[in-house]
Amino acid sequence: MDLMGMMGKLKETQNKIELTKKRLDTVFIDEQSTDGLLKLSISASRKIKSITIADALLEDKEQLEDYLILVLNKAIDNATKIQDAELDAVAKMDMPMIPGMDNLFK
Repeated sequence: MDLMGMMGKLKETQNKIELTKKRLDTVFIDEQSTDGLLKLSISASRKIKSITIADALLEDKEQLEDYLILVLNKAIDNATKIQDAELDAVAKMDMPMIPGMDNLFK
């Protein structure tokens, strides 16, 4: 077992994960309510870029709150799935296989 080689590979993987996280800041998910009255854009790192609210929703605070909760949760779920898939792919591809831990990334 080449301990120095594994440590180098771990450091390389950590760097790739950090680069992937930065790239995810530039990947955007656009989500909207079924009627299109509320639209938003969120990065795969779950930072909100924009929210557009139709004037009709401004007349009903409760309805607007409901729309925000539904659309934001849907966008966050999608962003989380993308982020998890991207980071898992980097970890599985680049992590050194440590004896006894080969089932960890399957």
